[in-house]
Amino acid sequence: MKRIVLALSFLLSLVGCTKQYEPLPTVDSVDLQKYFGKWYEIARYDHSFEKGCSNVNATYTFKEDSKIKVLNQCFKNNALSKAVGKAYAVDNTNAKLKVSFFGPFYGDYQILMLDNDYTYAVIGEPSREYFWILSRTPTLDKETTNMILAKLPFLGYDKTKIIWTIQEQ
Repeated sequence: MKRIVLALSFLLSLVGCTKQYEPLPTVDSVDLQKYFGKWYEIARYDHSFEKGCSNVNATYTFKEDSKIKVLNQCFKNNALSKAVGKAYAVDNTNAKLKVSFFGPFYGDYQILMLDNDYTYAVIGEPSREYFWILSRTPTLDKETTNMILAKLPFLGYDKTKIIWTIQEQ
């Protein structure tokens, strides 16, 4: 029993060592009907599941079970790569989603910025390890891009970690 208590104490001390962030400010609300459809990835933080990807896009649609179907596609090693996932809204604002591509494991997907016309979106998650800029078109104008980049430090994101996605037309 003493070993279990010591092990739990050790694990709890490790949790206390992780970097803590303020909750991310999400948009007030998202109309999922307007959000659904195809989005092009303009930029992201680097992560293993998209390493080497270009022409990245995501398509969101309704599933029959009141969840959201997520289809992510990219070109990797000259071949089309697809990943199909599911998502659901955490609350009635629809600004915070849980997304899964791997069975019962869900990750946070929070909409931090969204144009009134749903032409671009900025996506993050609480640990600030994942980040995406999405657009309805393969490119995003410089003025909008600069406005997004200017806001990132206030959200706890480091703009020097951004990878700009190649979108060949």
